[in-house]
Amino acid sequence: MPKKNEMGLTTKIMIGMGAGLILGILTNLFLADVAFVQKYIVDGFLKVIGSIFVASLKMMVVPLVFVSLVGGVTAMGNVKKLGRIGLKALVLYIATTTIAITIALTLAVVVSPGEGMKLDSKSAAFTAKEAPPLGDVIINMVPSNPVQAMAQGEMLQVIVFALLFGIAITLAGERGKHVLNFFNDLDSVIMKMVDIVMALAPIGVFALIARTFAGQGIDLIKPLM
Repeated sequence: MPKKNEMGLTTKIMIGMGAGLILGILTNLFLADVAFVQKYIVDGFLKVIGSIFVASLKMMVVPLVFVSLVGGVTAMGNVKKLGRIGLKALVLYIATTTIAITIALTLAVVVSPGEGMKLDSKSAAFTAKEAPPLGDVIINMVPSNPVQAMAQGEMLQVIVFALLFGIAITLAGERGKHVLNFFNDLDSVIMKMVDIVMALAPIGVFALIARTFAGQGIDLIKPLM
């Protein structure tokens, strides 16, 4: 629990964003042609710190989701109850996704992000992928290799495997409690790892913002003004 006068993580991240914004714009305005700064600071130090932070966030996703889901399923202790909660979660997921899409489309119309920016038509050209058949989507939900699914970050497959694993622990009765205790302890360890990564978030955000604006300058936010 943070002390009364201790600065919160959100505040630290906002300060990191602001500092990165200022440093990036100043670098773009006054040091854009300085080879040493571009090579060792922008494409060196800032790139390394920012990339490490992003990689650290990605590193935590699969373990956190898997362990949390297994613990959550086993904590219910009733497979029928899980089915009811799963249905409610599905409805909530669809509802929140619909709301998110609506908000995103509304903001896109109102704010018009990217308006005024000039993009290379050759680099911007892309071909949309055809949506896979519904049957293939359902089939791909079940991982043929759970370890490979985790390594490749196939989150839907990881979620399905975690749910099945949690149900199996519940159905195993007394024998499953030993595995459950392990996952409860593992969950505590994973959460501590998340705390460590998030404690470094202000520095990581600072590096990402600074490098972005060092390359793009204030033109990056002019269309939003």
